Amino acid sequence: MCRWAAWQGAPLFISEILSAPDHSLIHQSREASKCKTAINADGFGVAWYDQRPEPGLYRDVYPAWSDPNLRSIAEQVRSPLFMAHVRASTGTATSRNNCHPFVQGQWAFMHNGQIGGFEGFRRKAEHLITDDLYLTRKGATDSEALFLIACGLGLDANPKGAMEHAVDLLETMSREGGIGPHMRCAAAFTDGKALYAVRYASDDLAPSLFYQWSEEWQGWAVVSEPYDTDHGNWIEVPKGSFCRFEGRHCEITPFVPAQNNTVRHFETAFR
Repeated sequence: MCRWAAWQGAPLFISEILSAPDHSLIHQSREASKCKTAINADGFGVAWYDQRPEPGLYRDVYPAWSDPNLRSIAEQVRSPLFMAHVRASTGTATSRNNCHPFVQGQWAFMHNGQIGGFEGFRRKAEHLITDDLYLTRKGATDSEALFLIACGLGLDANPKGAMEHAVDLLETMSREGGIGPHMRCAAAFTDGKALYAVRYASDDLAPSLFYQWSEEWQGWAVVSEPYDTDHGNWIEVPKGSFCRFEGRHCEITPFVPAQNNTVRHFETAFR
């Protein structure tokens, strides 16, 4: 499993979350506490927004704790919206193209979780990615496939609906031709304006997800596990939830993929 952190609010140096706290994301890359794998050393990535609609992106295959360039960038880049991820592979190769976040146009996406037996139906799943978006697929992960399928299902117009549909499609494929657990998902994604997050699982073991409003920093921190365990007012996101953060506003609604209905609709559209 992986660890990640996102920020939306007043401009903040990335290092304030990535490296400065006692239990920062870099610390979690070698000593995570709320996932099966304490070590998350299969690469890292940071996506951030500033003056352009499209995010900046820096990813590499080294462990996050061993890359001095990552620390240097984090200490110099100040952004109102950024996402950072440290990876523990669930089977795909350790390569830059498999490191999160993934970027498509103005969207950035990162994920912690798994789709059971994905390699067994990967070819079928990739047929659900539209032709224009498939040209942008660089890696081999189930996470990137989930993201691109959601983009093709209307992420721009309806972020929640598109992600529910994409999760439904892949969970159904896992039930039909994969293995359990069929879907575990704690994901964050953004269009550079609002920050969205999902916590969902097909069983009772949804990956951890927390958020808090920082009065000091004037913004929302959304994380797979808190980077500061002694201070702050961390709130656990309920299982089966979709979150939207923008300005001082936080909205949390049920995330309920509609089993089978979207599969039939999507397959009909592509006949």
